[in-house]
Amino acid sequence: MAASYTGVVTVTGEGRNGGRVQADDGLLDTTLAIPKEFGGAGGATNPEQLFAAGWGSCFLGAVRRAAATRKITLKSTEITAEVTLHHGDDGEFGLSAVLNLELGGVDQQTADELGIAAHQICPYSKATRGNIPVTINAKAA
Repeated sequence: MAASYTGVVTVTGEGRNGGRVQADDGLLDTTLAIPKEFGGAGGATNPEQLFAAGWGSCFLGAVRRAAATRKITLKSTEITAEVTLHHGDDGEFGLSAVLNLELGGVDQQTADELGIAAHQICPYSKATRGNIPVTINAKAA
């Protein structure tokens, strides 16, 4: 597969605990913090939020592509992506995700079908398939 775009980001410092994230084009430049809910200081973004933002935006593009292929007109699209970091009793860390998709202008069956189709198209979905638990909740609006 030929690469058509490569996002380049450098992370310095302490990584998720006070590190800095910078994209090579300067459009992303932020600090990181462990969330308060996980015992950290909070006050800055974290890798789970960044992953949720990337996956959610990519997934929504995949939904629109699936709809266009089927000649379905969507009146509105919205997704809330939830990426959860788990810390097990065994000391291991893991992720899970819930993608809450809301589509306007379609019935529930079509919303469900587009969610399933997008999950087959989206590169983030492909990368995580079989690696983490993923739930897709599609809702007709």
